[in-house]
Amino acid sequence: IFDKLDDFTIICSLCQVCTRLNMILDAYPRYQTITKCIVNGYYIGDYGAKLFADTLRNNKTLITLDLFRSTITCIGTEHLTLALLNNTTLTTLDLGHNGIHELGAHHLASALRNNCTLTTLNLEHVEIGKLGIASLADALRKNTALIKLNLTENSINDKGAQYLADALQNNQTLTTLNMNSNPIGDLGAQHLSGALKNNMTITTLMLVENAIGSLGAQYLSDALQNNTTLTTLDMTSNTIGDLGAQHLSGALKNNTTLTKLNLRLNNIEHLGAQYLSDALRNNNTLTKLNLVSTGIGNLGAKHLCDALRNNNTLTKLELAANDIGNLGAQHLAGALQNNTNLIELDLAYNEIRDEGAEHFVMALQENTVSAILF
Repeated sequence: IFDKLDDFTIICSLCQVCTRLNMILDAYPRYQTITKCIVNGYYIGDYGAKLFADTLRNNKTLITLDLFRSTITCIGTEHLTLALLNNTTLTTLDLGHNGIHELGAHHLASALRNNCTLTTLNLEHVEIGKLGIASLADALRKNTALIKLNLTENSINDKGAQYLADALQNNQTLTTLNMNSNPIGDLGAQHLSGALKNNMTITTLMLVENAIGSLGAQYLSDALQNNTTLTTLDMTSNTIGDLGAQHLSGALKNNTTLTKLNLRLNNIEHLGAQYLSDALRNNNTLTKLNLVSTGIGNLGAKHLCDALRNNNTLTKLELAANDIGNLGAQHLAGALQNNTNLIELDLAYNEIRDEGAEHFVMALQENTVSAILF
């Protein structure tokens, strides 16, 4: 009979019904090996969250619980967090796109102060706001287990970023922080930069669509000058401009750990490309650079070619949707004849025609590039 039931039914509807059924379930091989339960989109609500909470108090196998978009409110969140106080196996919890709000964040913070096993927490679009992040930040000061935290789209402003930055000064476990689509602005970037100067664990920082301009880029660049742990920085869809690119380029000349930089959909244009090119001549760590839709044009492509002739570490360069034509293609193809490290070059959605493509045919005969995307 159990073989015809899904994991959700087994875990939430059969557990703790009666002692006899518990004994049968404990002997059922499938129940003993369920480590992941994904119920996103089931709309289980607070009652379903309570059922999972009851299970978590006794379950010793479940390590991943995905409750994405399950119509859970702060009430259901409270049930789950009370269970997390005693649970010693769950490592990943996804509560994205649920209405947990500030009170739910407060409940989660209570659990995070004591839980020693949860390593990944997704709180994307759960409407925690400034007060909610204050509670979570306070918990991060004491938490010694959480490694990945996703706070995408939570209306966190510069003050919320400050709460988080203050906590990161002392936190020694968090490695990945996702702050995408929060209006932290330049001031919020300044707060996070202050944390990066002292934090020794953050390796991935996601700052997509955060209303960060050239000033915010300058603050982050100052932090990168001395930071020795950050390897990935994503600043997609901000407005850093060529001045912001100049600041980041200055950091790249000295930074020895950053391997991935994403500046997609930033208006750096050809002058910003020139600044980055100057930095790439001396940088020996960056392997992936994304400049998609940054308006660099043919002139910007030419500037980057100067770097490609001398850079020995970049393996992936993304230049899609940049108004690069046949002339820019000619410059890039010429640079590839001397570069033996680049593996992938993305030129999709540009203005390169047959004439421009022919330049790459000759270049590829002497190059290690395995993929050029048009």
